[in-house]
Amino acid sequence: MKPSQARPEAVAELATPHGTSAEWADTVVVVRVFNEAPVVGGVIAELITAGLTVIAVDDASTDASADEIDKTGALRVTHPVNLGAGGALQTGYEAALRFTDARYVACFDADGQHQIDDLLGMIRLIRQGHDVVIGSRFLDGKTEMSWLRSLMLRTATKLLNRGAGTRLTDAHNGLRIVTRDIASQIKLSHAGMAYASELEYFLTRPQNKIIEYPVHILYTDYSRSKGQPLLNSVNILVDTLSHRVSHGRRK
Repeated sequence: MKPSQARPEAVAELATPHGTSAEWADTVVVVRVFNEAPVVGGVIAELITAGLTVIAVDDASTDASADEIDKTGALRVTHPVNLGAGGALQTGYEAALRFTDARYVACFDADGQHQIDDLLGMIRLIRQGHDVVIGSRFLDGKTEMSWLRSLMLRTATKLLNRGAGTRLTDAHNGLRIVTRDIASQIKLSHAGMAYASELEYFLTRPQNKIIEYPVHILYTDYSRSKGQPLLNSVNILVDTLSHRVSHGRRK
């Protein structure tokens, strides 16, 4: 049976998942994809081999990403036009809620910089009664990055941290997992990198039980070429500052 659309502007194509296991049956993983054909198949295949259900959001890729996703047997949701990081994430959450009954919804990057062992550790942690688990590059020092990128990311995090709610050490980390209830509350409208400021509002509400988990982000030559250069850190900082000025502090 072909599922209905996750969003009015999205088209979903369902392939029968394989490799799922009872151990991780309570979790669905959202992978945002934009022109990641060289690596996305391997990233998704590793997740599925581990026993995880995967939803890939193809954000109007112009390469062979869709074909590579389909080879893995993951659920693919395709945007006819590019909606950016925030739009793809919102589609992923909506698809996870519509097409699965998973208790937890995780996010995992398509470019190979996230580690599956970190994700599995975060799944175990959220099962202990947390609402949100966010990966942090700054808790154990394993992630190698330049001092300038580190400074910019830490500064962006300080801008995201508000007077109320939880104060994070790495608010712009794409490796995160939330409960189904939290996922249903998330409504992102910002398509740029500043979507993290919107997302932080939903994740760090005072009533939410939130915790960070130390993760190792692997900056490969490929991931750097796909959006991890220093300029991207500058964009994150500028977008975050702009969003903070225009929206103010949480009341």
